[in-house]
Amino acid sequence: MSKESLLKKEFKESDIQRARNIINKDFTSSTKIQTGYRKNKKRYKEGDIWTESGKQWTIKNGIKQNITKLDEAKKALRLPLRCPKCGGSMEHHLAKKMYKIHGFCFDPCTVEYEAELRKAGLYEAYERRMITGNINSFIDDIEAWVLQSIEDKNDFVTEAGDIEDWGKLSTKDKKKILDNLKGYTDHIRKQL
Repeated sequence: MSKESLLKKEFKESDIQRARNIINKDFTSSTKIQTGYRKNKKRYKEGDIWTESGKQWTIKNGIKQNITKLDEAKKALRLPLRCPKCGGSMEHHLAKKMYKIHGFCFDPCTVEYEAELRKAGLYEAYERRMITGNINSFIDDIEAWVLQSIEDKNDFVTEAGDIEDWGKLSTKDKKKILDNLKGYTDHIRKQL
């Protein structure tokens, strides 16, 4: 047997093709022909929006992210590192509260804003509006809590795991509670 035929038996065609690819510094070329299914992948770039599997997707900062209904709420609650008005730090303990109210930091932006209101003689109206808004929000929270408490089931689970039924409120009791609530909230609103 000749040396040439011995070499042909030891190396497959794919081995020879791989050696050629390495010599030509073509490291990504395939050496075998394959058949099968290949999914077409579409390349998206920064800011593109598309729908896939019933969800909306986008690319932000190079990362694929889904778009939800709560994105706007998340954005509104996010506190920036720097004040959008003056560029100062948002590290003051009142910065988060003032950012939610005014959209800028406490010191110096809110302090200067309130000083300008004092100079213009508008500070008392501004202060009254802030306090009234807080009280109205408090009243709304109380009304929602009472209405939810009236409609909730009065079943409780004890420490032993027993379910105790404390009964539903009668229509008469519900009406009495709602009348008391209305009188209370009306009284507070008149004081404003």
